[in-house]
Amino acid sequence: MLLQGKTVLITGAAHGIGRATAVACARHGADIGINYLADEGAVSTLVGEIEALGRRAVAVQGDVADPAAAPAFIDAAVRDLGGVDVFVSNAGICPFHSFLDMPAETFERTMRVNLHGAYYMVQAAAKQMKRQGGGAIVAISSISALVGGEMQTHYTPTKAGVHSLMQSCAIALGRHGIRCNSIMPGTVATEINREDLADPAKRAYMQQRIPLGRLGQPDDVAGCVVFLASDLARYVTGASLLVDGGLFVNLQ
Repeated sequence: MLLQGKTVLITGAAHGIGRATAVACARHGADIGINYLADEGAVSTLVGEIEALGRRAVAVQGDVADPAAAPAFIDAAVRDLGGVDVFVSNAGICPFHSFLDMPAETFERTMRVNLHGAYYMVQAAAKQMKRQGGGAIVAISSISALVGGEMQTHYTPTKAGVHSLMQSCAIALGRHGIRCNSIMPGTVATEINREDLADPAKRAYMQQRIPLGRLGQPDDVAGCVVFLASDLARYVTGASLLVDGGLFVNLQ
């Protein structure tokens, strides 16, 4: 029960890594704040699962790209759960697109959700954590922050930005007792890459590059979030943890 008595807020928690993180943190004793954009049915199911574990849950709909969504999410968590001990910035999109004919709106929407949204949410959470005397922030970056992607020229800069944001926040917030770290997942089976993974040839290509011999699962990332959020990582800040089955070192 590494998070017993803590409150954990997660953006983009309806599916994938966000959902797995919500369940993992609840299993370790935390009450959970859920930010989501759509799919109320999935969120209702998630809330029920968390409550079945004996933990409290509050779900707040909001688009992280909207600056007003951040204080609304934090205020709801403070009102209904009592505060914010851990904040997980997870919400993100990756609409694969070629560089030369990418519409400006695709680039701008990806930037607003992945980077601007992380900034707004982390800032709002940090303000509350300062009032409380400390906390832990974990942002989901990506291995794509370190390597290029032909169809990800809009996505990779945002994830590099999230990585850099956590490094700078570690410096800016350390004096307030707030730790800031990022996680860089490799190829994880989520909705973002569902179409590619449905193609047997593409799936085999992705998998054969991974030294551990399998694709990542959302739970693989969620366990690392629990570690960074817990007191086991009390002296860890400004770090970036690769969770990729060895993919990055195999690309060098």
